[in-house]
Amino acid sequence: MITVNNVGLRYGSRKLFEDITLKFTPGNCYGLIGANGAGKSTFLKILSGAIEPQSGTVTLTPGERLAVLKQDHFQYDEDIVKSVVMMGHTRLYEVMQEKDALYAKPDFSDEDGIKAAELESEFAEMNGWEAESEAAVLLKGLGIPESLHNRKMNELNGSEKVKVLLAQALFGKPDILLLDEPTNHLDNLAIRWLEDFLINFENTIIVVSHDRHFLNKVCTHIADLDFGKIERTLCRKL
Repeated sequence: MITVNNVGLRYGSRKLFEDITLKFTPGNCYGLIGANGAGKSTFLKILSGAIEPQSGTVTLTPGERLAVLKQDHFQYDEDIVKSVVMMGHTRLYEVMQEKDALYAKPDFSDEDGIKAAELESEFAEMNGWEAESEAAVLLKGLGIPESLHNRKMNELNGSEKVKVLLAQALFGKPDILLLDEPTNHLDNLAIRWLEDFLINFENTIIVVSHDRHFLNKVCTHIADLDFGKIERTLCRKL
C-alpha cells in the first residue's frame, strides 16, 4: 500500500498540488488522468521518491518493493536485453552478480563458501531460479522474439527498447507498480497482452495514460487530477 498525506508542490507561483491525501491499496489499479500540464507525471515521480514534495509525506508499507517504468531509452545501451529486464528487481540482480563474482574467484575460501550459501538462500527466497524464464515470458508476451533476448540494448530499435523497459517494470511481481504512458509505441498485440497482465496483477498499480479504452479495461479506479486536487472514482469497465 502507498499512502499520500497532505502532499503539496509548487513551481514558483504555480500550484501543482495542495493537501492531497489518499491511499492506493493492493488489488486495485488506479488510472491517473487530467489535462496536459496538470502534473500527472510529476505526481508519479513524487510517489516514486524521484521528487520530494514541498509539504506532506508519501509512505510505503514497510518491506514493499516499488517498480517504475523507466523513460530513458538509452540508459542500458551496453547491457544485455534479458539482464535489463532482471534489473527490475534490484536486490535479486545484485545477489546474482555477487554470486557470479564469488564463484569466479580462483582462490575461493571457506569464508566465500559461507557467503555464497547465504546468497543462495536469499536468491531462492526471491524466486531467483525462475528469474530468467520469467524475463523471457515477459519479453515474448510484449513481442520481443527470443533471438533478441541475448543481444545488447543498442541493437534494438526504439519501439523494442520501450517494450524491454516495460518488461523490466513488470518483472518480479513488484508490490507497487507505477506506469507512465505504458502503451506508447506498443502495437495492438502488445497492448492486449499488457491489458491481460494488469487485469490479473494482484498488487497496487498506478498508471497514467491518455488511452481511455485502455484505462477502462484495466483500472478499478480513476483518479482525476484537476486544480491541484485528486478526485477518485470507481472505474466503469468496458
